[in-house]
Amino acid sequence: MGKLLLVGCGKMGGAMLDGWLARGLVAADIVVAEPVEAIRPRHAGVRVVSSSTEMAETPEIVVLAVKPQSMDETLVDLRRFAGQGSVFLSIAAGKTLGYFAARLGHAAKIVRSMPNTPAAVRQGITVATAAASVTAAEKKRCHELLEAVGQVLWADDEALMDPVTALSGSGPAYVFLLVEAMAAAGVKAGLPADMAMQLARATVAGSGELLKQSKEPASQLRVNVTSPGGTTAAALQVLMADDGIQPVFDKALAAASHRSKELAG
Repeated sequence: MGKLLLVGCGKMGGAMLDGWLARGLVAADIVVAEPVEAIRPRHAGVRVVSSSTEMAETPEIVVLAVKPQSMDETLVDLRRFAGQGSVFLSIAAGKTLGYFAARLGHAAKIVRSMPNTPAAVRQGITVATAAASVTAAEKKRCHELLEAVGQVLWADDEALMDPVTALSGSGPAYVFLLVEAMAAAGVKAGLPADMAMQLARATVAGSGELLKQSKEPASQLRVNVTSPGGTTAAALQVLMADDGIQPVFDKALAAASHRSKELAG
């Protein structure tokens, strides 16, 4: 791989950088542009600059890890690389292929991706979609970069990125809310608050790991826990009722997907 320019090194950008180095990417091939001194990486061999204007050579891939509201300003200097064949890999929520094409040129090679925060522990999942100008080899390179922090899926239809954002991009917050709700219910049932939270956290984390390691579908794992007429069955009668958890999730994801469309313009 040629030179890699990482623009922005906040939580997600930093997680990706750590993943790349852990997977053997040569530190000397990475340049990080980060204006905030406090979050600049200190990895040996990685060149760090305050602005992409300080990079004279043409990077093979530019990874855009800045906040969406900073993207317009960020792209002003980077446009010069578009005409030189660089691939732009964005992890910014809501910024479409059309948005980047309007600012970098319609021939620019752009990959739009939506990772999620478990990338911080290399357990994330990312969905990506590419402009028609991106070659199979370039998609493969982007796949390898994204894979450093978790699983990677590709969508041919960019319209899928809105429900992807609603499900997996925002999804960790739903899981954390579930932990809060379980712990709060435990307290109401008589448990001490610290014990209830410890039980809820460990239960969700352990169930997630079981789900990851098991070849059985989630529905079967649920059945495996549920004894007929038992305590779990009693709870599931409530959660799986017509007015239970499913319609709530339907409404929540619809709202998030709608908001994703609004943010995209």
